[in-house]
Amino acid sequence: MIVEERTYTCHCGKALPYVRAYEAEGLAIQRPILGNLVGYFTTEIGTLNQVVHLWAYESLADRAARRATLLQNPDWQAYAAKVQPFVLTQENRILVPAPFSPWADGPAY
Repeated sequence: MIVEERTYTCHCGKALPYVRAYEAEGLAIQRPILGNLVGYFTTEIGTLNQVVHLWAYESLADRAARRATLLQNPDWQAYAAKVQPFVLTQENRILVPAPFSPWADGPAY
């Protein structure tokens, strides 16, 4: 089990429009393909204008297969082109649960 933490830093004032666009269109495309949305967040303290989402996968291979399917989806390609202008930078991290984590043996949801 791994969790991908994906952080988008948006241009000033564009995080909320990004989240609204995702809720209206992106989520319906992405969720059936990626499958295990852990959470979707915006920042209030610290670095502002960030959107952070967490996705759980069985393995790096599972993640790679699901991401490849998503990136080939024409609906996702069209959506991504719409929201790309909101985004300034992107950072991805793969989180591996510690042995005592509720996530160590699989999803904790």
